[in-house]
Amino acid sequence: MASTSAEIIAFLLTISGWVLVSSTLPTDYWKVSTIDGTVITTATFWANLWKTCVTDSTGVSNCKDFPSMLALDGYIQACRGLMISAVCLGFFGAVFGLIGMKCTKVGGSDQTKAKIACLAGLIFILSGLCSMTSCSLYANRITSEFFDPSFVAQKYELGAALFIGWAGASLCIIGGSIFCFSIAENRTSPRRGYAYNGATSVMSSRTKVPDKTPPKHFDKNAYV
Repeated sequence: MASTSAEIIAFLLTISGWVLVSSTLPTDYWKVSTIDGTVITTATFWANLWKTCVTDSTGVSNCKDFPSMLALDGYIQACRGLMISAVCLGFFGAVFGLIGMKCTKVGGSDQTKAKIACLAGLIFILSGLCSMTSCSLYANRITSEFFDPSFVAQKYELGAALFIGWAGASLCIIGGSIFCFSIAENRTSPRRGYAYNGATSVMSSRTKVPDKTPPKHFDKNAYV
């Protein structure tokens, strides 16, 4: 029962993490920068993996898509590939997780379901690592440009999408680790063995009690 509860908790964690990772991919604010005036913010610059935009004080946004994938910087291409891989791996991990859980009716025996659940855990861990690597790579580029005194272009700060991606990746890794422990718990669970000792006869089970009554003595008149 405890293993079933742990698998349900792991499935909820991994699904929540996968949803967060999937929502990070189209999110606008991967990096943000503002230009402040004397009273209000005059313009807000923000960008993600697909476009760069600027929003003025009236709320009007002007966006420009990246012109060519081959002309992009290498870190943006790497982040795109890692995030798409994380979303795809999370989908397959969810399918294997449903099959491998003990509370479902598909998947075969308990040993087979434990192996499938362990495979789902490994897939979710890999998905979390892909998302974590992508967000960390993007954040490293932002921080390196921000603290570089020789960088004279527009400097950005970390956007909300990076924190959402880190949170989703952490949930996927934690839930996947719990899934992986299910196969170890199944192997260490004791099995009941039944030994057959053969049929024992009723007569052999009975012990003969020696007769301890003293012998009777008869006198001579008893035989007359």
